[in-house]
Amino acid sequence: MLAKQSIVAALGEHGLALPRLIGEALAANERIKYRLTLLQLARRHADAPDRELPDLRVERNAARIDDPRLDELPGACTRTSPDDYRLPGAAALLADTERDVRAMLAPVLIAEGATGSEAVAARAAALLPVLVAHRDGFTAAELDGWSQGERGRGDSLHLLVMDLHRMLNRLQQAVATEVLDGASVYDLAAGDRERVRAFMRGVNRTLRLKFDHPGLGTTATRSSGRLVIQNDIGTTDAHVLVVHVTADGVSVTYTDVHLQRVLFFQSLFRPHPVDWQDTRLVQDRLMTDGLYHVAVGRCIATDPERIDGFLEFLGSRLVFLIDWNRARKQLRMLVGKTESVRLLEWAAGQDVGHMGFLRLGGAHAVFEALDFAARGRSHFGQTLEDLLGGDRAERFLQFVLRVSTTELLAGRPDSLVHDELRAELLRQLRGTSESLLDRVAEHAGLIVEIASGVRDALLGLGRSDGQQFAEQLAARCKAWESDADRIVNDVREAARAAPETAYLQELVQRADDVADDLEETAFLVTLLQRADVGGPLVAELATLAGRLVAGSQEFVKALETVRSLGPGASREDLRDFLEAIHRVGRIEHETDELKRRVAAELAGGGANPREIYLTAQSAAGLELAGDHLQHAALYLRDQVLAQLTAH
Repeated sequence: MLAKQSIVAALGEHGLALPRLIGEALAANERIKYRLTLLQLARRHADAPDRELPDLRVERNAARIDDPRLDELPGACTRTSPDDYRLPGAAALLADTERDVRAMLAPVLIAEGATGSEAVAARAAALLPVLVAHRDGFTAAELDGWSQGERGRGDSLHLLVMDLHRMLNRLQQAVATEVLDGASVYDLAAGDRERVRAFMRGVNRTLRLKFDHPGLGTTATRSSGRLVIQNDIGTTDAHVLVVHVTADGVSVTYTDVHLQRVLFFQSLFRPHPVDWQDTRLVQDRLMTDGLYHVAVGRCIATDPERIDGFLEFLGSRLVFLIDWNRARKQLRMLVGKTESVRLLEWAAGQDVGHMGFLRLGGAHAVFEALDFAARGRSHFGQTLEDLLGGDRAERFLQFVLRVSTTELLAGRPDSLVHDELRAELLRQLRGTSESLLDRVAEHAGLIVEIASGVRDALLGLGRSDGQQFAEQLAARCKAWESDADRIVNDVREAARAAPETAYLQELVQRADDVADDLEETAFLVTLLQRADVGGPLVAELATLAGRLVAGSQEFVKALETVRSLGPGASREDLRDFLEAIHRVGRIEHETDELKRRVAAELAGGGANPREIYLTAQSAAGLELAGDHLQHAALYLRDQVLAQLTAH
């Protein structure tokens, strides 16, 4: 980059014009890219006329070309021979392109000290004449020659434009008349400075999260009647953000070679009303490295405070795009594809970022902590999710992302941060039993809810809205039973990594039989009124369901008491535990008696076949739930006593 002083000395009377010429040149660059894309789209239509034609209206508006006739131009292209295309209006399009290339060249030639200015002038002299007075059409070879981006195949219009754009960016930095809160700015109008300051407040607030990684250089100027802010984000050519600010809002143009990062970038704006003009991401082949994606969005706002708030938020998000794909790949080695992106979204939302994680070693740092903390309990191929379960693995990685950032930014040595990761993972692994017990207790709580739902549905059948009430409760019971199934799966997954907790897996599976029995009974209750089952029978079933509520509550009490039954457990704690188990058994006997009472009433009355079937099935389901609840309680008792004996 040329020093500012040497440029001023070399320019003489042209010095005052150069900033404006650079602004015009950058605007010309946008128009050239649009026109070359338009020509390629026209050729694609001529090759396949039946294929749907993409709309480039958004791109035309972004390039500030106020000619709506161009929107229809690609549809008029026809192929007159295998290599020849006719396009009415192509001559004017190419002539405008030639003028815009010369507009890009002008500031480079004025800045005589600009490295490579003579070389690009010679290239322009060789490439541009063919565009002047061109016919209304082109050959496939001509279009390929203009737009190809492989330097090994020779020079092209596209390569010339790309090189001029790079030179203009360097020149723009060199001629900036002021550094405003870290942004290189020039030729600003009234009010622009506050907009730039707002953007830079966001950039500077999260700037340190990139550590020493290059990037986030910002330039701002006024071009084509609007404030233009450009940020280079990282070091990749195609990774650029261009922001256009007008009195009625902010337009954002973001380019990236990684489609997943484009989607991530868009997801960051959920709290703000950004209208991404087209969910279709534009793919442009006019790039040395190949395809890249373009996302164009707009935030409509006329209040300067709202515009400033959006610009500040936008600036604060850019640091989370640097090395994003590398961080995603590192996390992908530890958790699933969806989880890795969700973690990066969390890190951005918490203003934590991922660069500290990468600096610490990325996935390698976590693997090293695993080797230390899981010694003796892991095997080859076992993942973090295998050891902790999906949810806890994600929470641990949130800890890793946060601690690696905060501690490294605070100047803590890497070795200390590695020790913190080991200590946290040890705590997580040692807390597996307690965590799984929490999940089993949560499962037992759902059994209480389902049993209460069945009881309440039976008690409500005598009401005018009893049928509707029963159906609503049955739907809730089904949802609770699904939640219970998910807990069973979570416990099963986590218990595989911790053999000492295998009994909790067996326990929750036994308890899940209770949830299944009760949920099935909840469905049967919705049929009782339709079958004209009498009130006395419904009352008996409600009493039976009420005993299941009491029994499941005792099971919950027993599980809660287990927490205090370590080697030093008191006699009172053990007695409370055993009494809760005993009450579950007593309630099971009561459910047997109540079922028999229902059967006797059915046998002695004049019930119709439907009444007999549905009442008997409902009573049997409740009694079976009582049996399964007792089995689970006795299994818990045996396991707890065995562990106490072992100690």
